[in-house]
Amino acid sequence: MSGRADSDTDPETAGPETAVEQEEPAELPEQDEPAELPEQDDPAELPGQDDAGFRPEDARRARWTAAGTGAALTLAGLAAAVLRLARSAPALVPAAYATGAAVCAAAAVLGARGRTRRALWLLVGGAMVMAVGDQFD
Repeated sequence: MSGRADSDTDPETAGPETAVEQEEPAELPEQDEPAELPEQDDPAELPGQDDAGFRPEDARRARWTAAGTGAALTLAGLAAAVLRLARSAPALVPAAYATGAAVCAAAAVLGARGRTRRALWLLVGGAMVMAVGDQFD
């Protein structure tokens, strides 16, 4: 908005000195029926997807991730249990690491079989058991 007084003057209230010529809008040709657009597939929906939008590759990736993470946490828990056994630590510490490793091994098996949601919860539980065991050290 500018500071000029005549910048917002309506044509109806404009005086003879600020007369504004209005152009008539061009008339559009009348159509009997609205034009129908052809049905298009949803661009987010790719071939091979289910109703939730997941592809088989997503499920395969989730299985591999759950199995790999379970195996890695199992190896880490077993290594920590062996290292704690070699030192003078309370017996509860290596037992907690071994128990957590066993839970993570079960998660790896479930993840490989496609039970990725249960495998995730077992991975979380196994890591928590190992963390509690680490608190006693």
